[in-house]
Amino acid sequence: MSFELFIAWRYLKAERKGLFALITTFIGVAGVAIGVAALITTLSVMNGFQSDIEGKIIGAQAHVVIYGDLSRGGLGLLESAVKRYPETAATAPFALGQAIVTYRGQSAGVVLRGLDPAREFQVNDLAKTLRTGSWDALSRREGHGAGNGTPSCVLGEELAKILGVWVGDEVILVSPQSASVLTGLMPKMRRFRVAGLLQTGYYEYDSSTVYASLGDVAAFLGLKGGASGLEVRLRDLDEAEPLARRMQRDLGLAYTVRSFKQMNQTLFAALRLEKYVMFLILTLIILVASLNIASTLILMGTEKLRNIGLLKAMGASPRQIRRIFLWEGALIGSIGVGLGLALGLGLSFLIRRYPLVELPADIYYLSRVPVHVDWRDVAVITASAVLLTLLATLYPALRASRVNPVEAIHYG
Repeated sequence: MSFELFIAWRYLKAERKGLFALITTFIGVAGVAIGVAALITTLSVMNGFQSDIEGKIIGAQAHVVIYGDLSRGGLGLLESAVKRYPETAATAPFALGQAIVTYRGQSAGVVLRGLDPAREFQVNDLAKTLRTGSWDALSRREGHGAGNGTPSCVLGEELAKILGVWVGDEVILVSPQSASVLTGLMPKMRRFRVAGLLQTGYYEYDSSTVYASLGDVAAFLGLKGGASGLEVRLRDLDEAEPLARRMQRDLGLAYTVRSFKQMNQTLFAALRLEKYVMFLILTLIILVASLNIASTLILMGTEKLRNIGLLKAMGASPRQIRRIFLWEGALIGSIGVGLGLALGLGLSFLIRRYPLVELPADIYYLSRVPVHVDWRDVAVITASAVLLTLLATLYPALRASRVNPVEAIHYG
């Protein structure tokens, strides 16, 4: 143990003069601890919500989606090109377009999505989201005659509530594309039977998406290539961004390649901004506590004025005096940071393990607050707290090092 650290530790353990000095030290330690704990707990909860939202998005989408003109048999060539990448785990074609769904006077604009259930469920987790009905109905038709019956569709539960439909009801889909008839142009309409209701847990999907078979949607939207593009599931989710850039470069401008983050970039950007702003706001708690530590050290420098004079008279340099006070601030800050780490991690564990905070499941699709402790966040919080406490000690240390030993001994 160095000379400076030994003196700093002795000063910290020594009995302070007056209740005020003890209270200021306690406030400094408690302020840092509460600030660190608040940051860890808040960011862990925000990470939990972000991970939950990301999981729901990935469950309803593929990792990478490729759009392009497939009218000239390009789907097979595109699949062959995509499967050459070692990161590719599975692929599935899809059809996508916009439509209006109507039922008994109620209408809503929707995204119409065509899929092949046998392949679609290899690239996402839609199969697990079905609450009522069956996906198998998409591959068969209700009515007489092969190919002439009513096709089936699956709706999100929120969309079904808006329209007031249930499994077995028939809805009418209206395409914005017009169909040519003898009397001119007419809106393209088709009747679909509701075969199931799903709940991904992400309101945007559950309230605005209609799922039907790939062939029915491609015919309804008039897609000559039978599909709008290709969905790709990767072996490693973290490869989505770099692989999407590589695919875009390799496939050229004839195709548009998007990762799941690019397709939801507004949402993820908002979540990141909210997290950064919350970090800055809560860091102010640590900043205030650091100022309390600075006032504590200034008060200690006044109390120990005679001792500082004696140390300098015995040969202690101004640099060593500065180090004593820097160590003093570092010890107080470290105790606060350590207590804050223990408190923050403990609160995060309790919130995740026990239902201390219950959420209305019908609104959030969750009954408990999700918590995910990111150790990178913990490291940044710890480093920031230590840095702020060290910065707060600079002025008191500099002030103590400039004490005149003769005046300190005489008036201390």
